[in-house]
Amino acid sequence: MIELERVTKIFPGSEIPAVDSVSLTVPNGEICILIGSSGCGKTTLMRMMNRLEPITSGTIKIDGENILQKDVIDLRRHVGYAIQQIGLFPHMTVYENIATVPKLLGWDKKRIDERVDELLELVKMPAETFRGRYPRELSGGQAQRIGVLRSMATDPPLMLMDEPFGAIDPINRETLQDEFLKIQAKLKKTIVFVTHDIHEAIKMGDKVALLDAGRLIQYGTPEELLTYPKNQFVKDFVGADRSLKRLDLLKVKDAMLTDPVHCHADQSSEKVLEQMLSDGLNYLLVLDEEDRIKGYVNVDMLRGHKGVVGDVVHPMTITVGPDQNLKDALSKMLSFDLGIVVAVDDDEKVQGILNTRTMVSVVGETYDERGGHWGKITTGGKII
Repeated sequence: MIELERVTKIFPGSEIPAVDSVSLTVPNGEICILIGSSGCGKTTLMRMMNRLEPITSGTIKIDGENILQKDVIDLRRHVGYAIQQIGLFPHMTVYENIATVPKLLGWDKKRIDERVDELLELVKMPAETFRGRYPRELSGGQAQRIGVLRSMATDPPLMLMDEPFGAIDPINRETLQDEFLKIQAKLKKTIVFVTHDIHEAIKMGDKVALLDAGRLIQYGTPEELLTYPKNQFVKDFVGADRSLKRLDLLKVKDAMLTDPVHCHADQSSEKVLEQMLSDGLNYLLVLDEEDRIKGYVNVDMLRGHKGVVGDVVHPMTITVGPDQNLKDALSKMLSFDLGIVVAVDDDEKVQGILNTRTMVSVVGETYDERGGHWGKITTGGKII
């Protein structure tokens, strides 16, 4: 747990506090987002937590211990730190970058090897492929992953992250956010995370601290900021579309329809077409024998076809996971001409579907249903 009590920072030569008497508590295992406009003091506040910035007044405690009473080198070795610029050592391999702090702490080689491989597997970068690569041989997204892994190498109880995904393009940024949240669900680190992006704050944070001119304006859950903004400043900062931003909070599993109408790839095209016409279905999901998504078929694909559905199935390249937020799912849905999106698990097995009606029912907003192609898709079950 991190406890801040009336923490203040005044830089030499200035009379105006960069951080002005901020008090808040971050429970163990939660992500606290520090957000605000440029110059609001969010990065300065975070840097005081590992004494990269001296504290002018006030107290910061980590697990009940005043950080000013700890050896500063020991403190920093036990606090993970990830920054936007990544800061990988260019002359070191991926392995050597991740192993930097464990080596300083005197870990033996076997323990370091196991930890490096474990972390690389967490972010789907196979150790045998990436362990020996240099930063120049990595993409921007891959380098960002290594920067985050380096901050996690010694399994620190506290991690400080200063816009760790800020320099990444939007597509890779969402992927990294999703991967990081999956890792956090397993590891339950206590994390202080600086961002300027309100969507990232809502998506990533268990708690959000909104700062302005060094002062803490509101501290609470993302839901509280969106639903009960404290004042006009908070309303303006989170934006007029507060209801739409709730899509960042809700998960696909909160809105999806389970057991959607489907057929299997080995079924007769003629029989499936007959049933589709009978039920008024223009499109239909196609699954393999283990209920993994193969794609979809429509009436035109099946007309006159004498084989099995799998021979004419159109691949479905756009899917979502049950734990993804509804904003990402809506974005994918709108890029797919069927007006739906399919939720699958890690094994590509279908968990459910989303359409605009299901989203409206959860978010409570009024939208026009798109298309209506799926007919009785909401009734669920297998078609044949």
